[in-house]
Parts: sequence; structure tokens; C-alpha cells
Amino acid sequence: MQTIQANGYSIFFSESGYEALNQKLQKEKYSSIFVLVDSHSNECCLPQFLPYLATDISIEVIEFDSGESSKNIEICVQIWEALTELGADRKSVIINLGGGVVTDLGGFVASTFKRGIDFIHVPTTLLAMVDASVGGKNGIDLGNLKNQIGVINVPKMIIIDSTYLETLPKNEMRSGLAEMLKHGLIQDEAYWKQFIDLNQLDIVDFDALIYQSIIIKNKIVMQDPTEDGIRKALNFGHTLGHAIESYFLESEHKATLLHGEAIAAGMILESFISWQKKLIQEQEYLEIKNTINHIFDRIDFEESDLEPIQELLIHDKKNEYGMIQFALLDSIGKIKINQTAEKELITAAFLNYKT
Repeated sequence: MQTIQANGYSIFFSESGYEALNQKLQKEKYSSIFVLVDSHSNECCLPQFLPYLATDISIEVIEFDSGESSKNIEICVQIWEALTELGADRKSVIINLGGGVVTDLGGFVASTFKRGIDFIHVPTTLLAMVDASVGGKNGIDLGNLKNQIGVINVPKMIIIDSTYLETLPKNEMRSGLAEMLKHGLIQDEAYWKQFIDLNQLDIVDFDALIYQSIIIKNKIVMQDPTEDGIRKALNFGHTLGHAIESYFLESEHKATLLHGEAIAAGMILESFISWQKKLIQEQEYLEIKNTINHIFDRIDFEESDLEPIQELLIHDKKNEYGMIQFALLDSIGKIKINQTAEKELITAAFLNYKT
């Protein structure tokens, strides 16, 4: 697959990525290499990755516990302290090997350590490959609030190697599918249609779908790197999805949701709002709802969940002047940003979701 050019960096695929990585390490003459992993990628992906590194530069591995609960300032402090103790300097480089938590957190750690050192992403989950690693967003959660602290700063390169996906459980693969579905819904109706019957796809098709998903996201980011305008389109499903994810993360009586599971529900809810605001047709809404429900298990919302979930919406990072902002569909394949929705309409979306 051809290399994709992004804003200030390149996205490489498979063997060409490792070749480019070794050339980069040689050219930049880094003083040391730090590979950041979580407990899952350390066990399942690091043994596959390390043999590709053809360098005499010192390599250290830093591990933290896997999961969204590690995406916080305390883990950052531990990693900054480890980097300091291991002698990292301004000419060190961090390679983030893992899923979206690793790339989000690792990019933030690198961007702030000694006012910024180089970092490289090697995403190992579907979600990280098609979304989290692409676009330069790096950050952590503030308590249960998603991505409240962070910076926009691009990596030196990204390496996409789909063989890492063989290490993923099925629910993690489904989680990544949510972002791919989103890319079709907001930008490319023909791409969306390919997901209506996943049984017809083989692994060759899937590699091509990953590639196209990255193309779609990168195209939007290239137009608006700092999310002042059209990049807000990428938040379709995320206004309500992030609130759902945060609520389930903090609730002792709820099972923690994967990011994609929450976003899948958010896309159905925000598609309902789009329909009710006469931006899409009823048959489009039903097509979206049925397709997503065929892939993802339906989340069980109690009536008592709705109020606290809606209270979390005020913390969404798109909000301006205290107004909750949505990116809504304007037919499948098109988007309208900076949209609002009344509380009663949001409640109606949840009630319809349960039917």
C-alpha cells in the first residue's frame, strides 16, 4: 500500500514502515529509544516488533497497565519519572506500541517531556490504526471525563501493520469498527455500504478498508489540523458516545464499555437526532441503526441513567459559550457541524434506541 502523506509526517504500511523507521533512527542519531507499551502490547506485540529494530542505539521498554483507567496524569508522572531515571534527554525518541490509550498517552508524555521530544506511533489495535494514532491529538482523561487534557502535536511517523490485529480479542476488533463506520457515514456513502454485510468481506478487503478509513480521516485533518471547523465532523457519535463512556467508567454498577461500543451507541442516538431535525430520511436512520445493532450488542440503559449522562455533555470539548455542540448527519456521507439539540430530543433518542 502506498505511503500516505499527512501534515508533517508520513503513514507507512507493513515492511516499508519498518524500513523507514530504521532509516529515521539512523538519520536522527537519537541518544536513546524508549518503547512505551501497556501490559497487553508488551506481551503480545513487543516480541514481534523488537526484531524489526536494526540499531545499536540503547533501547528501554516502559510498561503500564492496559485499559482506559490508566489514561491519567498519575501514569504520566510515573512515565516521566522513569524517563528521567533512565537518562532520557532531548535527543531521545519514544515509540508508542499499542492501542489508542498508548498512542494518546504516549504522544502527550513525549510532547511535554523536556518541552517535547520526538515520538513515533506503531498502533496495534484497529481503533488506533484508523483513528487514535492519526491526526496529532494526544491527551489524557481528567477523572472520568474523556480527553480533557492534551495537545495537538504530530508524530514523526506512523507504521500500520495489520498483523498485530491477530492478537486482538473480538470485542476489541468490533470497537475499532465503530470509527470506520463513522468515517463512511460522515464522508463516503459507498464506503459505508461495504459494512452493511460484513460476512462478504475477507482479510484482503479488510486491509483495503483500513487504508481507506485512514485516507478519509487524514483528508479531513489536513483541511483543519486544529479542529476549528470541518475536523469537528470526526466527532459524530462522540458527543453522546463520550458521555456514555464516561458514565459507565465511573459507575460501580455498570460494566466499563470499550470506546467503540460507546461510540456505536452514540452514532445511533445522534442519527436519531439528525432524523428528527429533518437532516436525514427515516430510512437512512433505520439503515444506520440496524447495521450498527447487527455488529454491536445493544447497551442496556435504565431510565435513571439518562439524567447523569446528559449532565456530562456540558464537559464535551466541542462546546462553545456553554452550548452543547453536535456534528450531525446531513444524509449518509455528509455532515453538518455546530448543531444543537434540546434535552427533550436527546431523551427521545435514548428511548428510541431501546426499541
